[in-house]
Amino acid sequence: MTQPPLAEQLPYHRLARITPHHRWWRPLLGTLVVAVGYVFAVLVLMLCALVLGAALGYPEDADGWPEFGPVPGTALDLLSIAVGIPVLLLTVRWIGRRPAGTVSSVTGRLRWRWLGLCVLTAVPVLALAMGGMFLLPADGGEAESWTGWPAFGQALAMLLVLVPLQAAAEEYVFRGWLTQTAGAFLRSPWAALVPQAVLFAAAHGWGTAWGFADLLVFGMCAGWLTWRTGGLEASIALHAVNNLFAFGVSAAVVDGLASDETAADAGWQTVVLDVAGIVLYTAAVTWWLRRRPQERTAPAPPPPAHPYGAVPGPWPVHPYGAMPAPWPVHPYGSVPGPSPVHPYGSASGPSPVHPHDSVPSPAHPYGAMPGQWPGHPAAGAPAPPSPTVPPGAAAPWPGTGRPAETAGSAEDTPGAG
Repeated sequence: MTQPPLAEQLPYHRLARITPHHRWWRPLLGTLVVAVGYVFAVLVLMLCALVLGAALGYPEDADGWPEFGPVPGTALDLLSIAVGIPVLLLTVRWIGRRPAGTVSSVTGRLRWRWLGLCVLTAVPVLALAMGGMFLLPADGGEAESWTGWPAFGQALAMLLVLVPLQAAAEEYVFRGWLTQTAGAFLRSPWAALVPQAVLFAAAHGWGTAWGFADLLVFGMCAGWLTWRTGGLEASIALHAVNNLFAFGVSAAVVDGLASDETAADAGWQTVVLDVAGIVLYTAAVTWWLRRRPQERTAPAPPPPAHPYGAVPGPWPVHPYGAMPAPWPVHPYGSVPGPSPVHPYGSASGPSPVHPHDSVPSPAHPYGAMPGQWPGHPAAGAPAPPSPTVPPGAAAPWPGTGRPAETAGSAEDTPGAG
């Protein structure tokens, strides 16, 4: 018996097709729903913040927005990005008609041990790159002052809670949803990774060409790690640790969190060190993959069942089922026995007696009937008179033309002659 064919293995960027309910329009409609749902979620969050600020008596700026201060203001900014996670996961489930965990990894969930290992790998590598930035010459601005341990501790606690959520939200959107949306139409991973990297760099605004290039490299390396490892864990670890170091340095100085500068505004010296850290982290994760391989693919859904059901046997013989015989003998079925005698079966038992006694059987359209031959008397019927025997003579013996001798003839009388 032949084995069924193995299911196609889908890499991470093709997981939008993992459901049998996949249709070409679902990723496009889902992108629209994610955008509209995210804007709605941010508006609800801003409305709640406005009501809370008015209730607590925070002063308002020129635009009528409450001035919460650097730490609460940064927390609100991070939350406004993190709300994208539930919006995206619900869209994957309702519009994509697939498990929400398929945007996390090929296993359908976040692999927490692998995520922890990636975080432990990212901390020393990115700390080395960040330390190199402190050795760069100052840009000639005002000297920055230490904010103090109480303020720094408060800011650091907030950052440790919200920065991982903010970083994960960006990874779910760019390396997750957008990559899988492109992969629903494109088989090549590179064709799916380039668009999300460009959009990721553009979403941070335009500062300098060096800053844009830095974000583009970050997006490509994070996307390649996502495809290579089969999930978002490595890119989330890189993004979260990188942002924690960046926000932590800003929180250590007075009004550092109030600054509007982003990675898009970085100079070339900073970009060189940052890219070096990203590439080194990518190489370290690749090294780990050789020692702890991770699942990279997931099986595609089976093909839909045939409308007439499964066809038994190694190959289909007929669209409505397999023929019971090894090969057809007659268009109406095979005839049992050594040879066909009659189209309706062979007659068994003694020769059939015609219902009208000695009436000869008519010729059959498909050949002679078995048993009695035409013209022969039926078994047990009286023999018809022979036209060659004169009246009064004995009838011939059945089956012969010789007349029977009369009883008491001269030849048969003892002692005669």
